Amino acid sequence: MAANLKSDIEAYVINKVKEKRVQQNLSQSELAVRLNVSNGFIGQAESSNSPTKYNLNHLNQLAIIFNCSVKDFIPEEPFK
Repeated sequence: MAANLKSDIEAYVINKVKEKRVQQNLSQSELAVRLNVSNGFIGQAESSNSPTKYNLNHLNQLAIIFNCSVKDFIPEEPFK
């Protein structure tokens, strides 16, 4: 079994972004264009087999795209 390539908080953030993407009926490719990242980036971020993840600049831009707060992607309580 491969080691987990994403921490719990990274996986949480990625899942929150995916929820918003699905709610707005955006494909991975459509979100990639809006986020100005490569076509495969979103798929890699959403895959547990890839170390790809969002950075703070991505989260800020995603908040603009989804018309929400950056806080919407972050858990209320820290992971321990």
